[in-house]
Amino acid sequence: MSYKLLKSCDAIVTCDFDGTIHRNCDLMTNNNIIETISPNISTELLPSDIEVIDASGYFVYPGLINTHHHFFQCFVRNNAYLDWTKYSVIEWLDLIYPIFSRLDEDCFYHSSIVAMAELIKHGCTTAFDHQYNYPHHAGKRLVDRQFDAAKLLGMRFHAGRGGNTLPKSEGSTIPDEMLETTDEFISDCERLIDTYHEPEMLSMRKVVIAPCQPVNSYLETFVQSALLARDKNVLLHTHVGEGESDVMHQRTGMRTVDWCDEINFLGSDVWFAHCWELNSAELSKLAKSRTGVSHCPEPVYLVGAEVTPIAEMASKNIRLSLGVDGAASNDNSNLMHCIHSAYMLQALVAGTHKHPVPKPKEFLNYATSGGADCLGRKDIGMLKVGMGADLFAINTDKLEYVGAKHDPESLITKMGIGAYVDITMINGTIVWQNGEFLGLDEKKLMTEATTHVNRIIYNY
Repeated sequence: MSYKLLKSCDAIVTCDFDGTIHRNCDLMTNNNIIETISPNISTELLPSDIEVIDASGYFVYPGLINTHHHFFQCFVRNNAYLDWTKYSVIEWLDLIYPIFSRLDEDCFYHSSIVAMAELIKHGCTTAFDHQYNYPHHAGKRLVDRQFDAAKLLGMRFHAGRGGNTLPKSEGSTIPDEMLETTDEFISDCERLIDTYHEPEMLSMRKVVIAPCQPVNSYLETFVQSALLARDKNVLLHTHVGEGESDVMHQRTGMRTVDWCDEINFLGSDVWFAHCWELNSAELSKLAKSRTGVSHCPEPVYLVGAEVTPIAEMASKNIRLSLGVDGAASNDNSNLMHCIHSAYMLQALVAGTHKHPVPKPKEFLNYATSGGADCLGRKDIGMLKVGMGADLFAINTDKLEYVGAKHDPESLITKMGIGAYVDITMINGTIVWQNGEFLGLDEKKLMTEATTHVNRIIYNY
């Protein structure tokens, strides 16, 4: 057995359904579960090699859960050539997809390391990635390499096997060199599920069937995806409500949510990314079907359209979570910052709708227990005895926290913390502590990733 004891935590924010906060308390893990939360835990009867951490001044939270990302897009961050403000969305997609199509297998591996490392530094312990980019020259083992990257960093990883099947000649935005057939896509989904998916509690690897988006795939791709997911008992995911609903209506006679409903692509085993353009009737349909939403707040700034109606979604009890989204529309992989952004965006439009803005603590819940719910997990997302030992800790005994420590639940939401956390623990293992990845050479990882960025993106 491997015990770790966080001693004298200033606050343990559980994110449980009762909003429990433990003050001046200890938290002990045993292997990969939380064994005890109690004041003054004695170590007398425990093994002598128990790791005791002085956590006085620390606020401890459940590990954040990222429910939407595109890791590979980290290779095109902060690129002036791709500035959103110069182009319409369609023009921008036509510009950026040819760049994406250059990536090879090594790029997908190293960009995954880059994204997951940044997530971990900011307290994220579980990540879902929507990997829909399959250039023909890159082969099919791209998600396999992502699992390799997750294992290296110790991250709990949900792999979304995405894909696109509709050619540009029939109305999609996808270059031909990134297209697959439906049979190719479904076959590889099945291979990945059979090879990697772990259905048991506290698993580190899961596979999600995630065709990229309805406007870029044939109807049969989505129909076959739903059939395979229900047969294999895995989840479904796609992009919905990010500017495509009118296109779908012109093409099919139905907006996207109704189209998904027609083909049985709604339900408690489905969650959608974005959903900022959905109307009240469509939101009610999501609520009734128990379809979840991954709200990605930071791309909302760039798109410059409607602010995602989180307040109305919350009033309808839609299952809500938070996502970073890819670096093509969010140039960082900091889910903690998204908690602050999500709240501020709702505050910005509070006077324009009849639904009250959720309380600040609810935005933390979207990134913890809400994320676990959307990913179909009952073993993470809260700090409770018997739950998975996924957590992060912030040392608040610093000048920047003076005057802000009375409400630990709202701290991250209101302050928009940009600094790295002090501890990130995943599955009972401390992977990040005091500014270092334990057991890894970060400089070496950075150098290797930079080599591939320069080789592919900048051609030197």
